[in-house]
Amino acid sequence: MTAAVTYELLKTEKDTGARLGRLHTPHGTFDTPMFMPVGTQATVKTMSPRELKEIGAGVILSNTYHLWLRPGEDIVREAGGLHHFMNWDRGILTDSGGFQVFSLSKLREITEEGVHFRNHLNGAKMFLTPEKSVGIQNALGSDIMMSFDECPPYPASYEYMKNSVARTSRWAERCLKANADPEHQALFGIVQGGTFKELRKKSAEDLTSLDFPGYSIGGLSVGEPKQAMNEMLAYTTPLLPAGKPRYLMGVGSPDSLIDGVIRGIDMFDCVLPTRIARNGTCMTSRGRLVIKNAAYARDFGPIDAQCGCAVCRNYSRAYIRHLIKANETFGFRLTTYHNLYFLINLMKHVRSAIQEDRLLDFREAFFEAYGFNQPNAKNF
Repeated sequence: MTAAVTYELLKTEKDTGARLGRLHTPHGTFDTPMFMPVGTQATVKTMSPRELKEIGAGVILSNTYHLWLRPGEDIVREAGGLHHFMNWDRGILTDSGGFQVFSLSKLREITEEGVHFRNHLNGAKMFLTPEKSVGIQNALGSDIMMSFDECPPYPASYEYMKNSVARTSRWAERCLKANADPEHQALFGIVQGGTFKELRKKSAEDLTSLDFPGYSIGGLSVGEPKQAMNEMLAYTTPLLPAGKPRYLMGVGSPDSLIDGVIRGIDMFDCVLPTRIARNGTCMTSRGRLVIKNAAYARDFGPIDAQCGCAVCRNYSRAYIRHLIKANETFGFRLTTYHNLYFLINLMKHVRSAIQEDRLLDFREAFFEAYGFNQPNAKNF
């Protein structure tokens, strides 16, 4: 049986664990390392598919939990799957819904079979199992699906995390068996274990024994110090197969993207660039810029003079500030477009740096310009 998604490793940088690769999917081949915009409700907020293509987006995310609640997976299936429903002919990854069940529902009960909870829209009782999660994702028709797992909050005790990792491994096996279309939809396993190396190793061993086509690292960027996240990445990625993609879930700040790549991560996603854009915060080559600030009321320059995106070529800080202050939707569109372009373009520069074996130098220069004060990346 031909795998739905495969990874082609092109190069590993000589001084780090950074990798250049290609992700082959049923809807295209995409260069890695890559950043994937989040389209929770089958749309990246304020962005059209045409604009996403303009900025170079390859794979985007949609959310199983939210699409299960509305419009319902049956409607998406009738529409021909997510690609047809949202008019997106490139890659789509769906998460399992597990993170939302654990983060949005205040009342929930975890059992071996699945999770009982109340949905956040109307409080109705619901039950999500590994089989149900994969079934919904099969109906959505995504290229990459995620196993249903538990993502414990930080901090969690060793004993709790140990039991959680064991359950996540059992659920992962059930997810694999439930995938009705493995030839067209790849299912990734999710390595958990919090900040406990022993449990990260156990989780990685369990999942790699199941031979998933790709592996995600979950349970990071959930409140732990960045140093702890980097330490766990440096420890965990070598435990995963070199010939399969590695995906760090929920990470999107520029420093964490670069540091994740240095430690062998190929794929990232996060709502950060779109969420802060709607608050009027822009990512620039000199750090974050809060465009609502009064200092920009008569600033007729671009958001970032070093940025080549359509927003920076055509609109001023003063104009965008006016739109945001006036609560005009177009302002949120412009800041969102810019922020996503910034991260996707950053990853292009990262790939070039890996190709030329200069990623550590690139990191140092970028961090200095951005204003980050981080430990030296050579301690990876």
